[in-house]
Amino acid sequence: MGESLTDSTRVWRSSSPEETEALGARLAASRPAGADALITIHLAGDLGAGKTTLARGFLHASGIPGAIRSPTYTLLETYETARGPVVHLDLYRLQDPSELEPLGLRDLALPGHVWLVEWPQRGEGWLPAPDLLLTLSVGSGAQAGTHGISASALTPAGRSWLGKVA
Repeated sequence: MGESLTDSTRVWRSSSPEETEALGARLAASRPAGADALITIHLAGDLGAGKTTLARGFLHASGIPGAIRSPTYTLLETYETARGPVVHLDLYRLQDPSELEPLGLRDLALPGHVWLVEWPQRGEGWLPAPDLLLTLSVGSGAQAGTHGISASALTPAGRSWLGKVA
């Protein structure tokens, strides 16, 4: 399912929601232990590209049971996991990045926290730079029925993490 292009980029093709969730689970399983900084993963892509599905796989593999939905209306949901807190943000409904201020994100930008951010472009200027940028796309033509997932590691922490994804 995955192809390594360089030490800082990987590309996967998913043919089902289960495969996309499995990739999220592999990301969670390779999460660096004892991170000494906040780690952010930006999930970019059109509606229906699989951002929430990937986040769901990450959260389930992190030990969060039950239904996991994108926090579209509340903008964020925080989950306590055995390996540290995970903050899931969905900024789709954000009209202006300044709307992030009352959410108290500064209090959640702590070492050992992981942020999964859907629609990160809507919080531009207010969010930390991503360690990993995952761009999800819906296939067309010969690739119809599949989803492309491209990962770019933008920091040393991101490169280390991406290098461990099986």
